[in-house]
Formats: sequence, structure tokens, C-alpha cells
Amino acid sequence: MITAQAFSSIQAIERDVRNDCFPDALEDCDYIMAVENSGIEGFEWRYLTLFEGSTLIAAATAFTTRYRLDTTVQGLSKRFTEQLNRALPGLMQLPLYAIGSPVTEQCNAGTASHIPASERPALLAQLLALAHRDAAQLGIGLIAVKDVPSHDNDWSQSCQAAGFESMPSLPSALLPVPYSSVERYLEALGKSTRKDMRRKLRAPEPRVEWRNQIDDVLPEVMRLYEATLGRSDLQFERLPPAYFTGILQQLDNRARCVLYWIENELVAFNLVLIDEHRLIDKFFGHDLTLSREYNLYFRSWVVNIDYCIRNNIALYECGQAGYASKIRLGCTFQNNLLFFRHRNRLINGVLKMVKLFIRPDRHDPALAAAISES
Repeated sequence: MITAQAFSSIQAIERDVRNDCFPDALEDCDYIMAVENSGIEGFEWRYLTLFEGSTLIAAATAFTTRYRLDTTVQGLSKRFTEQLNRALPGLMQLPLYAIGSPVTEQCNAGTASHIPASERPALLAQLLALAHRDAAQLGIGLIAVKDVPSHDNDWSQSCQAAGFESMPSLPSALLPVPYSSVERYLEALGKSTRKDMRRKLRAPEPRVEWRNQIDDVLPEVMRLYEATLGRSDLQFERLPPAYFTGILQQLDNRARCVLYWIENELVAFNLVLIDEHRLIDKFFGHDLTLSREYNLYFRSWVVNIDYCIRNNIALYECGQAGYASKIRLGCTFQNNLLFFRHRNRLINGVLKMVKLFIRPDRHDPALAAAISES
């Protein structure tokens, strides 16, 4: 007999048992625990589980928040929706219950390793049903499944059968790294990009430092983070200092913060997750006044590729932003989908029309191109 249960803390689930549902995941139980403990403002966590007897057979991370419908809107349209939100905040913000996480690359849901693949669709359907019940108990009408890989037919079929609408989410940028050197990577780029990158790399080079802890420079890291966040239209959450320190502490050698110095001034940082298969770029923060002079973003890009080459890491997972540059830098893109449904039929009908306006590829030609390529 299968029983379903939702918890408010990941500590209610045994670490190794939960990780068995997410084999080879870098964003595993340790990562999710660090996220929970960091106290990201405006989010509450839910952990969905299915047990067969006393054995965990499926699990998913979920969260609740107040969601702004224009989160993925950019440019002039963003300015309009911000004015509308100030005038009528209840129109643009809705309580949301979402399977997934605001700080993982893709939907964090899985089944135990001993479960046959043929049983996965039924278990996902049961996780969806559990999410519906849990959201109803919390008084939340809008339910979503966030960042489902487009090739995951099990999720797509389960969501469609449950009456969910779908729309494109932000695609994941990926760069396979089969190169023997950075020079070989540059040679694989288009002629104009290769020439531009070589010119950028001739700029004065910052000092690069790989760290397992950043307590002594945390105020400077947060200054760079806040400055970078303020320039972004797409950021969903605001990360507190405890997120950065907690990830580094909880994941040990699977997380690093790369610091970029000009003399004694910290001018950029890059939080990354690492295992033998991939390097995941979680956040790059930089000082805009110095970024152009020292080409900090492109410098960090090459530093990460060089790390992958030297450590035989085959894949650089480089996040969900900056698509114009990443197209030029040779990335491929994994399309992701967002599924949603509101229990109120009238509101659900309105959201079905609103999604045509708030699709992320509607406002960014580079993002539209990335979605098209994937």
C-alpha cells in the first residue's frame, strides 16, 4: 500500500534514502538542506513523499510563495507591469504552490532506484495529487510544476492528464567540454566570436582564487550580489548571505566560490557546484564599473572551461540567463517547461490568456532563439 505525506522540513526524511531518488544529482539532499537552512525570504518549503510500507519510493521538493506573474517579463513591458503591480498588487501577485525549487536547475522530483521506469508516470501522478491536497490545506489555488525538461514525457503526460496548462520556462544552457585546451575551445567558436574572445583575454588579468569558505569576504560578496541582482529583470528570489556560506559548508568539496581580485579589491565572484561529471554555474556577481575594463564575465567563463578541461569534467552547465552571449560562446540549450493550474476555473481561464503575454520568449529575442534551438 502506498501512503503519501508532505513534510515542512527535509530533515524529516533520511538523507541517503531521499538521495536514492536523485542518483548522481549535484543538487541533492545536502544542497536542498542548505537552501532550507539559509532562510530565503518569502518562501516556505514542502517535501512530498510516497512510501510503500516504510520504503520511500518517490519524492519531490516543493515550495510556496507569492508569485508575480510578470517575473519573466522584460523591457518596456516590465516597466508597465511594475506600475500595474504598484496600483493593483492583488492582480499581479498570486499565492503559488510549486513542485520544484527556485534555486535548482530543473524540477527536483524523482523515484527510488529500484522502481521500474514503467511505474514512474503513476508515481508522478500521485505526487501531483498530493500537491493538490497539500495546497488546498494551505489555502493556495495556483499549483505549478517548475522547470520540467521538455524530453521528460512522464511529467508532461501526468500534468496534461491532471488538466495543467504548459508554457516555455527558461532553458538551461549547456556547454559540452571535449577540448584538450582553452585554445582548442576558442578554435571551435565562430570566427568573429573567437577574435573577440582573444581580444578580451588580452585585457589585464585579475587574480583568481578558488575558495571553500568566504566568511572573511562575505560583505563584499553580498555587495557584488546585490549590485548584480539589481540589474536583472529575471531574478525570482533574493538570496541571503547564509545561502552562499551554507552551500559551501554543506557540500564541502562539491561547491566552490571563485573570487576575482584586482590588487586588493574583490571585483567578482562565481559560486559553482562540481562533481566528476559537470560544473554548474550557480551565480556570477561582478562590479559593473570594472567588468568591461577587465572583461570579468568572459574571463570567468574561460576560467570555468579551463577547470573542466584540467579535471576531465565533460559538461559545463551555465545557467538560465545571458542567452545572447551563450549562443555565441557555443552553448546548446535544454528546453524546460512550466505547468500550471488554478483550482478556480475563472482564474484558470484568465491565466490561460495571460500566459500568451508572459511567455519568457516573447520579450527577449536571444531567449526566443535559445528556446527555438533547444
